[in-house]
Amino acid sequence: MEENKQNFNNGLPRQGGGPWWKPAVELVSQVSTWIVLPIILALIFGKMLDARFGTKPIIFLSLAGLGFLVTCFGIFRIIKDYIKKLQDIEKKK
Repeated sequence: MEENKQNFNNGLPRQGGGPWWKPAVELVSQVSTWIVLPIILALIFGKMLDARFGTKPIIFLSLAGLGFLVTCFGIFRIIKDYIKKLQDIEKKK
């Protein structure tokens, strides 16, 4: 019997010989980490510092905004690197 050898990468070569879905899982996990980690840490530390210094919403909101900006920067950097990688693959074709 002959195995089904469909290429699910739309003509793109597999990188590293891994499964076809590996790059997508890597991208989703990187973006998810950049969404969750900075914002959660900013909110936890903001609440803790507000309680310690008695500046109820000021530090909390400031760190939440800073966490949002860090998240935007991280996602932008990941997407920029991913686009560059796709362009390099297209050039090799």
